[in-house]
Order: sequence, then C-alpha cells, then structure tokens
Amino acid sequence: MEEYAGQSHILGEGKLLRRAVMADRFSSIILYGPPGVGKTTLAHIISQETKARFVTLSGVESSVADIRKEAETAVKFRQLNHQGTVLFVDELHRFNKAQQDVLLPHLERGTLRFIGATTHNPYFYVNSPLVSRSQVFTLEPLGMDDLQKLLTRALTDEERGLGRWKATITDEALRHLSNVSDGDARKCLNALELAVLSSRPNAEGRIVIDLAAAEESVQQKTVVYDGDGDAHYDTISAFIKSIRASDPDAAIYWLAKMLYAGEDIRFIARRIVIAASEDVGMADSNALRVAVAAQQAVEFIGMPEARIILGHATIYLATAPKSNRAYQAIDAALEDVKQGRTLPVPKHLRDSHYKGAESLGNGVGYLYPHDYEGGFIPQRCLEGGRQYYDPTTNGLEGRVKERLDHYRQQWEKAAGDAPK
Repeated sequence: MEEYAGQSHILGEGKLLRRAVMADRFSSIILYGPPGVGKTTLAHIISQETKARFVTLSGVESSVADIRKEAETAVKFRQLNHQGTVLFVDELHRFNKAQQDVLLPHLERGTLRFIGATTHNPYFYVNSPLVSRSQVFTLEPLGMDDLQKLLTRALTDEERGLGRWKATITDEALRHLSNVSDGDARKCLNALELAVLSSRPNAEGRIVIDLAAAEESVQQKTVVYDGDGDAHYDTISAFIKSIRASDPDAAIYWLAKMLYAGEDIRFIARRIVIAASEDVGMADSNALRVAVAAQQAVEFIGMPEARIILGHATIYLATAPKSNRAYQAIDAALEDVKQGRTLPVPKHLRDSHYKGAESLGNGVGYLYPHDYEGGFIPQRCLEGGRQYYDPTTNGLEGRVKERLDHYRQQWEKAAGDAPK
C-alpha cells in the first residue's frame, strides 16, 4: 500500500477505503476509473492485505458457470478451513445482467466478498442491486508528480523495474512522458520501457533517456476517450455547457479534444444545431442558420477541413447572446397539453375553405391582420390568455420583447373593451 501511487482522496491516511483494507473489514467494493490508474493493482494489493482467499475472474472471459464454481468452492473453504473468499472481477462492465445477478445471493449470504473494477460508470453499466450492495470508489487519472515518481522508481528498481539497465532520464524527458500519458500509469511505464530497451548505452555504458528519446517512444498522444462511455458523454457535456456559459476558449478546447480522439463529426454537428436553439435561441436566431449550415457543410466536406467549420460554428454560438425562452415556451405548452389543458380551436380560427363551413360558424369573425395598419389586429388566438413565451432583453430578443409587450397590451385592452 505504501508504494501505491495516487488516489490519496480514497487511500490517504484516515480515508475510508484505506482503513477498511488495512483492517480487512471491507465487504463489496467497485473500483471505477479510466484505464491505467491502478484499479487492478489496488485489487491485488488488497489481496495481500486480506487473510481471505483471493480469486480473480475476467469480465471478458468468465461465464455464469465460472461464478457458480467459485461460489461453491468458497463455501467449501469456509466449512473446511474457516477462510473467507474475496472474488475480484476485472472489467466488470463486460458481465451481462445474468452474470451480475448470479453474484447477488452469494453476497447476501456472505459466501463471497466482492471487488469489481470497471472503466464504465457503474451507475449505468452495473445492475442497481449490485451497486446498492457495494461501496463505489472513483479513481482519478494520476497527476504529473505521481507519474514522475513511478518513472523514477521504475528506473531504479532492479527487481521489478529497469534498474539493471543503469538508465537515467533527463528532467525534460520525465516531464514529457508524464504529460503525454494523460494520467495513465500503464501508458507512461510502457513508453519508458520502450525508450530504455531501444536506446544504446553511451561511452560510459549508461543509457540516457533525453527528450528526443522520450518523444520517439510516444509517437502520438492518445487521448483517454471512449466512444460510448463516460469520456464521450462528459466531454460533449463540457462542450455544450461551455457554449452556454459564453466561454469560446473552453468550448473550442473541448471540441479539439473530441476531434483529436476521433469523435463522430456528425454527432458534434447535431449537438451544435441543438445548442443554437436551446441556448442561443431568439437572442440571435442567426445562430441556427450558422449551425445548420455547418452541419450541412460538415456532411459535404468531411475531415480534416470540417474542423474549421465546426470551430467557426462553435465560436459563433459561444459568443452569441443567450436565451432559452423559446425552449422553455415549447416545454411549458407541452406540459399543459400533457396535463389535460387541451383547448378546442376557437371557431374564428377553424378551417373555412370548404362549402358549409360558414354555416358551422367556422372562420366567422376572423380578422385578416394584413388588412390592418402594421399587419396587426388585437385578436387573440388562444382562450384563457396563457403566456408561454417570456422573452428576455438579451440581444435581438430585446426588440422582440418590445414588440410583443405592445401586442399584449393591445390584446388586454381589446379584451377589456369587449362586451361582457
């Protein structure tokens, strides 16, 4: 445990997980985090701290039969040796519902203590009953300091590291490997190993890893990004929220991360079109035109030039005035319809383009606005006077508000003058 790097928020002195592991008093644990942050390593450290029998299964390879077999063996060990069993399932999200359900009765009876490791959000990819019976601990990407300590230790450890190669590394190379690894210790150590094993000793018989060797060992930075998991949803969420917050620098960064990681440009374009109405809305209706044009251009052009168009649309939306009142208006109206506020169409608005419509009263009393000055006549089109759209004063919507306030005053006056 003392050699474990990072995760001080759950493994620091006095933290719950550290106390539970050191006292061997944990029950069921789910370790959740991106690749290379130490989930499996932590599980094996726990296996050394616990007095229980430790068994490992793979979420990729193991079946329901494997789980039942381990549970039966655990019962025998408890009966014969008075020894409990800890079952570690790596890649837990790969288990289907049936496999996860098989675990439940054994956890309930205490036959097994359980540790699961997953890169996918357990609240989405793990059955609720299993999550509710487990303590979920989130592991974060390792910081630069943690990665540099790992690299330094790996270079000096002759038993488990690269110490027998007598290699050294420059500060610039150390920083470079730590930076491009994106908090992934596995990626960082693999790059160091490649740099050491592929480098020739100098005249003194020592291997020196300089910045050039470090850069050569990591040809291209790989961004931690899963196309259907947390990184996908979290990054697009950050992108949209940055546009909403009128922060073009943040929005363009999250766009760049998605593009670099290979996100579907059609998906990004769709989200931009939605944001144009949801977040910019009536404050600048031209945003929707820009967004739709960008979506069509992206479809027509493709990468790599599509990045320019997406960047253009992103910055336009991020710097535009904001209003979500049109979005709120349609949702409020839908809620009224859903909750039973279904109003009949007033007779003067009904279709009158057929013989006999007038005899039914359809279209009678309708006033054609274009026949009046300004193209407006105070004639309401919805009974009850319910107002769904409440414009802001932001951007061009301020002018809409002025005009609409005038119309609404005229409607109220006309309603007051109408015979009772």
